[in-house]
Amino acid sequence: MTDAQETAADTSLRTTGGAPPDDVAPAPIPLLEPREGIPPVVTSDDALAQVIAAFAAGTGPVAVDAERASGYRYGQRAYLVQLRREGAGSALVDPVGCPDLSGLGSALSDTEWILHAATQDLPCLRDIGMTPTSLFDTELAGRLAGFPRVGLGAMVENVLGYALEKGHSAVDWSTRPLPEPWLRYAALDVELLIDLRDALEKELERQGKLEWAREEFDAIASAPPAPPRKDPWRRTSGMHKVRRRRQMAVVRELWTTRDQVAQRRDVSPGKVLGDAAIVEAALALPVNVQALTALPGFGHRMGRRQLEQWQAAVDRARALPESELPQPGQQPAGPPPPRSWADKDPAAAARLSAARTAVSELAERLRMPQENLITPDTVRRVCWEPPANPTPSAVEDTLAGYGARNWQIQQVAPLLLRALDAGA
Repeated sequence: MTDAQETAADTSLRTTGGAPPDDVAPAPIPLLEPREGIPPVVTSDDALAQVIAAFAAGTGPVAVDAERASGYRYGQRAYLVQLRREGAGSALVDPVGCPDLSGLGSALSDTEWILHAATQDLPCLRDIGMTPTSLFDTELAGRLAGFPRVGLGAMVENVLGYALEKGHSAVDWSTRPLPEPWLRYAALDVELLIDLRDALEKELERQGKLEWAREEFDAIASAPPAPPRKDPWRRTSGMHKVRRRRQMAVVRELWTTRDQVAQRRDVSPGKVLGDAAIVEAALALPVNVQALTALPGFGHRMGRRQLEQWQAAVDRARALPESELPQPGQQPAGPPPPRSWADKDPAAAARLSAARTAVSELAERLRMPQENLITPDTVRRVCWEPPANPTPSAVEDTLAGYGARNWQIQQVAPLLLRALDAGA
């Protein structure tokens, strides 16, 4: 057993928030150090082949993490991949120098992958050829186990008794060469993931939630890639201010132009033109560059060519015939906002009130967030449009149709059945 595992032996004590007496100073938390130092960054096919061989020969699960350049670069590609496995040590792989990691993914295809907040990293890992068939998500495990803070640093500190270095999570990981402090931070992200996984597995088993967690992990691993968003320009921040169709056309043209420029320059769209500026132009409908320049977000720092580019987008929107203007955004599928239920369907409002109360009480007893017990959207849909004959099997089938896992159905179906009866 490692020192970290010994520290984790009393997980229940750490999670209950016990504090030492006032006259006893808390013991300092040691800062985590890389066990074998910072590994060299893999940037060539030959070095990658050595990593693949080492990790294929390793034993047990593999810890995996990825760093992106969100807010700096276009898209969500990975700029560094960190791995650690018993018998192989740690590795830092540069997807810029080694853009195809499918060989590494294949070598680890039958291995459990340990990730923290897996749904954040899986899309960028998938893009470079790395897709797990089974995984353990330490963040989700922490939620199910009832930890109030589930960030990696907080989990490592509360469960294993070590402090992780902070300060580099939001840096520009596309920087080359990567500074040594950043590499140190990246290597430490996987240093104790295996120990954390083992401690959390024991805690989940102690609470009787391990099978629940496995169902959740399987659902994440088997989920298909998310489809492209329809009309992504409608998600522009501040869009609620834009009411007229002609103004919506301006948002669409500016958003599309900005996206093309950002993709060509490989920078974050927000660095090209802010959402607030797009909305200001849509509301004002400027007739020329001089009018555009007077708007917030189009000030003196912007060059003439850029201003003309944005004005051209506005002009295109102004020139569109009525038939080509965007329609107001359609209401999303599903029930209306709950605040309107009392007027539209008082019985549904009563069902929802009873269901929310029951789910909240159960989540509190189980020591987990309500949204992990069952999604609020699922509860709303069942209460707004319940089965015609709300038998236990009908409610269970309805929940399954909305994607609820077996453990969630077993826990929540009886509550919703009683809530539907209360509404009736």
